[in-house]
Amino acid sequence: MKNYHLVWLSLVSLCFGQFLLGQDDGGENAVQAAESVSASSSGQSEFTSIRDETRTMLSEIFQEEMGENSWVRLLVSFVIILLTYMARKIVGYLFENWLHRIAEKTSWEFDDRMIPAMRGPVGWMVFAIGLFIALTVLNLSPEWDKAILLGVKAATMTIVFWGILRGVDVFAETMMGLAKRRDMAVHGFIPLIQKATRTFLFIVAVILVVQNLGYSVSSLLAGLGIGGLAVALAAQETLGNFFGSVSLVADRPFRVGDWIQVGSKVDGDVEEIGLRSTKVRTWSKSLMSIPNKVLANEIIENWSKMPKRRVKQYIGVTYSTPADAMHDLVEDIKELLREDEGVQQDFILVNFTDFGDSSLQILVYYFTSTTAWLAHMDIRQRINIKIMKAVEVRGASMAFPTRSLQFEGDIAERIADGLGSKAD
Repeated sequence: MKNYHLVWLSLVSLCFGQFLLGQDDGGENAVQAAESVSASSSGQSEFTSIRDETRTMLSEIFQEEMGENSWVRLLVSFVIILLTYMARKIVGYLFENWLHRIAEKTSWEFDDRMIPAMRGPVGWMVFAIGLFIALTVLNLSPEWDKAILLGVKAATMTIVFWGILRGVDVFAETMMGLAKRRDMAVHGFIPLIQKATRTFLFIVAVILVVQNLGYSVSSLLAGLGIGGLAVALAAQETLGNFFGSVSLVADRPFRVGDWIQVGSKVDGDVEEIGLRSTKVRTWSKSLMSIPNKVLANEIIENWSKMPKRRVKQYIGVTYSTPADAMHDLVEDIKELLREDEGVQQDFILVNFTDFGDSSLQILVYYFTSTTAWLAHMDIRQRINIKIMKAVEVRGASMAFPTRSLQFEGDIAERIADGLGSKAD
């Protein structure tokens, strides 16, 4: 009901303003007519005389100018500003109720976020347009007219780019949610693309606003000259990191959440991919920032991309183990690997391969079905315990490093004589 009352009040004010504009154009005729009537009707009643004087006073009041603006123009400008506030309220109501209800009926998530994000820019655009119309009604100096025109241009361009930036944020959030649900590799690079787009749009907005204010952008850029060259030379590292970010986006060697290893110093989970650097949480829980230029030129090992995790080890048993027991032990290890649910069954290799320095070597080579580190270690521990039990069942024993020394000649005789005398 309050909105309807405001609408009726605006209509009445607008009609009253039109009436006053008519009074402004025909004010002189009204004064002359009042004077002629008062001169010819001196015998009229006192009420008629007071009425004529009142009309004359009102006409003079509304013909009186404030600077170069009459009361009529000021009132019309005020009514336009009032209507502008009402229009802004109506736009907010439409966005909160009508458009929001329509968006809720669709299955697309983008419009649910886009409509609330656009409410502010659209409302301020309505306000800027209404304020410009209200100011054009007034008679102002050419300097003020030029300043108002430039200000409105700058304000509208700023509001337009504000709306575009909000649209970019909403689109990035929507795509991030979609990529996360579908487990797409681009998920980790969407924040990087969003930041780059926002930076580019900000630069374009500044250039356009400066140009609309009457300044020559081309001459401004040309005037930078040697200063721009110096800035470019000083920003080599920044540009290198930026292009490194572009190469990471193009190649997509990893994403947020992946476990990567770069050289011997970087080993951990990726937490954030920025325009300048990538942040990695190491296993010691420290946060390491690596410039993207370095990552673009290094060999990156992405452990999270492994479909399965390998186990390669040698089991050493003593030389006292009989050949038949060694054969049976190899078969036992193969069997326990085939029966374990945590072992990938595509490739299993168990063979007696070498006569080592202090043991008989059995190669055990298999893959775990999981790549998670903790689960992988649990499976590996379970397999090792089963192998120890199999060695015990076959009557063999695990070997440890030993050496046998053989003495000959005089040294051997003296050692033998010494041991014999001690025995006596």
